[in-house]
Amino acid sequence: MDHKVSQQMNDIVGDNVKKLAQVFPAVVKDGEVDFEALKEELGDFQEVGSEKYEFIWSGKQNAKKLAQEDVAGRTLKFIEEKSIDSNKTNNLYIEGENLEVLKLLRQNYYAAAKMIYIDPPYNTGTDFIYRDKDVMKKKDSEFAEGNVDDFGNRFTVNMKSQNRFHANWLTNMYTRLSIAKDILSYDGIIFISIDDNEVFNLKKICDEIFGDDNFMACFPRVTKKAGKTTEAIARNHDYILAYSNENPLIYLPQHTDAGFKYVDKHVNERGKYKLNQTLDYDSLSYSSSLDYPIEIEGETLYPGQSYEKYLERKNGKHARADWAWRWSKDKFDWGYKNDFVVLKKYDGYSRIYTKTYQNCKIIKKGNDFEIEYMKRTKAISSLEFIENEFSNDNSKKNLLHVFDTNVFDYSKPVSLIKKLVQYTTKKEDLIIDFFSGSGTTAQAVMEQNLEDGANRKYILVQAMEECAENSDARKSGYKTINEIGEDRIQRVSKKIKLENPDVDIDTGFKVFRTADTNIKWNSLMDLGQVNINQLEYTPDLVDFMPNTKDVDIVYELMLRQKDVPLSSKVEKIFGGGVFTYLPLCG
Repeated sequence: MDHKVSQQMNDIVGDNVKKLAQVFPAVVKDGEVDFEALKEELGDFQEVGSEKYEFIWSGKQNAKKLAQEDVAGRTLKFIEEKSIDSNKTNNLYIEGENLEVLKLLRQNYYAAAKMIYIDPPYNTGTDFIYRDKDVMKKKDSEFAEGNVDDFGNRFTVNMKSQNRFHANWLTNMYTRLSIAKDILSYDGIIFISIDDNEVFNLKKICDEIFGDDNFMACFPRVTKKAGKTTEAIARNHDYILAYSNENPLIYLPQHTDAGFKYVDKHVNERGKYKLNQTLDYDSLSYSSSLDYPIEIEGETLYPGQSYEKYLERKNGKHARADWAWRWSKDKFDWGYKNDFVVLKKYDGYSRIYTKTYQNCKIIKKGNDFEIEYMKRTKAISSLEFIENEFSNDNSKKNLLHVFDTNVFDYSKPVSLIKKLVQYTTKKEDLIIDFFSGSGTTAQAVMEQNLEDGANRKYILVQAMEECAENSDARKSGYKTINEIGEDRIQRVSKKIKLENPDVDIDTGFKVFRTADTNIKWNSLMDLGQVNINQLEYTPDLVDFMPNTKDVDIVYELMLRQKDVPLSSKVEKIFGGGVFTYLPLCG
């Protein structure tokens, strides 16, 4: 029995729309009737001056406008008491609604992120999404119009029964991805987790924002190998969409297999080698220049091991594809001299094999040949994430290794994010996750740095969204999701340092929170701009909010600069009888 009683007794219009959708599914779009489409279903076609392929939804124009609107009167406030190793870390954890945070970061981190990974709401009908139109409005109107948590974040459940169910989600994603594109580096890649509910719509808006030419892959990912289901077909996978910005730089995985098992005196430079290719083949397009005798170790060999057949071919009696060597005479002589050739002797005959080394190959250089050293790689498979190590079962195990109970539902496994980090980042690259949830991305970055000695850095963004009242997280003492993420990072950091006392990697993070500006932007400023160079000589040029700290002003001014990241060390200095702060870059 449903204990919820609606004031409305009949929804006649809604019932009629459902009936119409059963007869003409194409005319009911996101819960609303497209009357032009209904006319066409009934044979009434209007002449159209020009038609074009375009993806539209109710609210798209507003989404574009919202993405372009500046964020006024807001900043990021440094939370020192929550930060770890704040004067030497390059990592940031930002508490706040992610659209506002992205806008605040855009100037300072333009084209800075080598990789972005997000795991947004899948729009299953029970997901909370932000009501962006009210971001930064007064709390009174927010309480009057929707759900507000204790921190002023206003969320709404996007129910499937609502009109504009898909439109609300699309608007929400379009604004964020539009700004994310500006923060993604020119050689960067963005990965987005999604499932069947919105994967097709997500691809359409990503095609528009990033360009369909920059679509890289739609990876299926196993969510579970088995499990109970009430449906005829068990849904055991979701997806990861990958898009580049302009010129993606990918680090392909190294390729090796059991065939590389032989060792010679060159192993330190060339690696191990395979011996599975004969020098002669009968499936090659016949070329007389590749059909010649080879004298080696006291023997004379011919392609196909037959002197008689060799004479026939030389007299013109050969097939289109017939026996020949794979290498020219010059290349064979060079290869034999440089240990790329092996003669294997069998009972009654011998055959020539060529070595395939792990770390080098022969290349043509002018009229000669030389060795080119390289790392043997393989293409990334679109089925890379269908093994159980990338499933949700593994993500639960990851959390239980950190916490005493499963404090967060539907997190992604560390192995998944680590693999994406390996494919796209090196050295000091920046990774951003603005739907950071339980903080999996931070753990993945730290663990990958531990493995390869790099110094990647991360920025995680998470709204101060309240944990459900009866959830395991609330029972464990976590009031908000960001508290889970911050505590997870601290726990993983302590574990890494405890188990690797001699390894120096960045396990700290600075915490920032969205807040009102510290500066009274007055009319004395030139078009609302602060000339930082003038502040020392004209301090009255800028007036500050009551109880503002110097360090907060420094960070707010840093936020409005390019190439002065918030992770920069801020040093307190004494001069002229007062203390002040100075950001130290580099």
